[in-house]
Amino acid sequence: MAAFAGVAVAVAVAIFARSVGFDRDRVFYPVILVVIASYYELFAIMGGGQALVAETIGFVLFTAAATLGFRTSLWIVVGALAAHGVFDFVHARLIDNQGVPNWWPAWCLAYDLAAASCLSALISTGAISDRATHSA
Repeated sequence: MAAFAGVAVAVAVAIFARSVGFDRDRVFYPVILVVIASYYELFAIMGGGQALVAETIGFVLFTAAATLGFRTSLWIVVGALAAHGVFDFVHARLIDNQGVPNWWPAWCLAYDLAAASCLSALISTGAISDRATHSA
């Protein structure tokens, strides 16, 4: 159920963003990646803070990928969203974060892969340019 909900929310967010123009400036999906990466830090704080340093390392890496992708090619963001899905799958084996809800890894894995697929489709169809038109 959590995975189905993750896919449904990702598709709904993509449709909403496209229909109101949130994604027209290329920054939408990189920001989504930064927000997604920040949740594990929130969970670390909720779990008592012991996992905060380890979660911050992941946050910094995914934020760097979001920044690089925004400044160069959104294909990097596609890859980073998919990589975050893989991270969700192995997260519990890497980091003991007591604040992560039991349903979160399946939900976030599904969301990440669906969001990566949506962004990939938008780039492939030319709805969003994969390349930055200026240096930010």
